[in-house]
Amino acid sequence: MRRIGSYEATSNLPRLLDEVARGETVTITKHGVPLAVLASAVESGTARVREAVAGLRAFRDRHDLRGVTIRELIDDGRR
Repeated sequence: MRRIGSYEATSNLPRLLDEVARGETVTITKHGVPLAVLASAVESGTARVREAVAGLRAFRDRHDLRGVTIRELIDDGRR
């Protein structure tokens, strides 16, 4: 994470946005005190995958197949 003063940030915003687009995170400070964090608004692919896996695991924990196998479910879905 990079730190940059507010004056420099306003003077170099297009360059900072390019850095953020490449995955960097920039902390903007005023008189050395952190005021804001400039970070990508788009989640990384890895974060989305982790969120999806967590959702599937939570779903699995809430639903009982009562002895039905995955193969049986697949075959039933093809009928």
